[in-house]
Amino acid sequence: MKKNIIISALLVGIGVFMGVLLVSSLNTDILSSLYADENTKIGAAAPPVQMDNAVKLLNDAMAAASEAVLPTVVYINVETEFKAPKGMMPRDDFHDFFKFFMPRGEDDENDDGVQKSRGSGSGVIISSNGYIVTNNHVVENATENGIKVQTVDKKEYTAKLVGRDPSTDLALIKIEADNLPTAYLGDMEKVRIGEMVLAVGNPMGLEHTVTSGIVSAIGRGRMGGSGTDIVNNIQTDAAINPGNSGGGLFDLNGALIGINTAIATQTGAFIGYGFAIPVDLMKAVVSDLMDNGKIDRGYIGVYIGQIDETMAKGLGLDKVKGVLVQGLVDDGAAKIAGLEKGDVILEVDGKPVNSPSELQAKIVFYRAGDKVNVKVWRDGKSINKTVTLKGREEDNLANNNSDNKEKSEKSKPEDNQPVKFENLGFSVSPIDNKIKKDYDVKNGVIVSDVRRFSVASDRGLMRNGVITEVDRKSINSPGDLKKIIDSKKDGEVVLLSVKYPERSQIVALEIRKNLDSRNK
Repeated sequence: MKKNIIISALLVGIGVFMGVLLVSSLNTDILSSLYADENTKIGAAAPPVQMDNAVKLLNDAMAAASEAVLPTVVYINVETEFKAPKGMMPRDDFHDFFKFFMPRGEDDENDDGVQKSRGSGSGVIISSNGYIVTNNHVVENATENGIKVQTVDKKEYTAKLVGRDPSTDLALIKIEADNLPTAYLGDMEKVRIGEMVLAVGNPMGLEHTVTSGIVSAIGRGRMGGSGTDIVNNIQTDAAINPGNSGGGLFDLNGALIGINTAIATQTGAFIGYGFAIPVDLMKAVVSDLMDNGKIDRGYIGVYIGQIDETMAKGLGLDKVKGVLVQGLVDDGAAKIAGLEKGDVILEVDGKPVNSPSELQAKIVFYRAGDKVNVKVWRDGKSINKTVTLKGREEDNLANNNSDNKEKSEKSKPEDNQPVKFENLGFSVSPIDNKIKKDYDVKNGVIVSDVRRFSVASDRGLMRNGVITEVDRKSINSPGDLKKIIDSKKDGEVVLLSVKYPERSQIVALEIRKNLDSRNK
């Protein structure tokens, strides 16, 4: 027995010895590779670039502003209801207002052709007790109790619609909550082109997203929409996409300077140009909605257009300035006050206006019944008119044909022959009783042709418009128009009042006695 134990111990000792010998014979590199990870350093010891102090300050400012404003922006889910042809899905406008719809699953359609859909947008908290501003197009078709709000801390609320203003694309909703973080409202007078801004919202359903850019322009006019829209937008290159609608545009102080509303695009997604409703306009609208749920805005009752160099020359202005009155609303405030089609509005209460958006932006702060002093340019001199603004519901249908101030002489038979103005690139023909009825005019000539790339085409004259006045004088025949144009010297400007079935315009044409390269 003792002998067996000794033999076993001997065998174990031999085995241990042989194992040690075998291991020691292995390649040490292989063993090292097996345990190398324990000693490997991952990443460099220091960043390759040390941030400059100025850059660090800017970086810190953007991060601090983002952190500060995020709690004031909410995520809005909306159940909408609208009538549409069977099978028709909600669509984006081609070019600007990116209607917020981001359908989830199949739309529900009942037997009456009413569709229900769900979409998302954004909003900004403007009071600690739950008032939130957003876009009208986000909530305009919401069902009862269909507006849901989610705050940054993931709390959810059902919101009540307080009021909407389609003309500015703004709406006010309210949730039952207290002590909410509130956006600080900035001052548009201090906003500068080129300053850095942050756009905060919920694009593509990506909640509480921050993008950055600069203020690209201020006072941007209409990018589409109806002629009654009030548009005086901030343009920015901060990325804005569907779902950003109603979110905030903030400066680096964290002050709200605009409500994101639109993009210029042909794809439905951001391609570099976004637009926000300025904060001063938002405050004016929200004040009305908060008071009584509706807008008590005053309207001047004019259809307006931009003045350019050619137009200014034709109107006798010393430089490009003012806003052209293209037409008047029947029984509107401007017509009652004595404004006329072809007038140029130079000032409102002593403040100059040089674009349609500027005029709209000034009038929007007045209420129905307010009196404003309007300085206009007419027949080579300035005159002042006091206009008592009226509410929208007081305005009747538009009538862009003011009464003819002068009656032209009776036309001769030869005056009623079609006339082609080769140098200007358009032709006109007499009108018959049917055209007079269809266009609601008493006199004029119809534009039968406009040559592409001609003077007339470049200035916006289109076929099938009825020219009723030339230089504020009514005409009855092509011959009347020819006499006036022939009397002009080379380089002078003629003003045409043109009526289309749905609108009117004033076209300024610079007389060309000789064909130029564009008209050959």
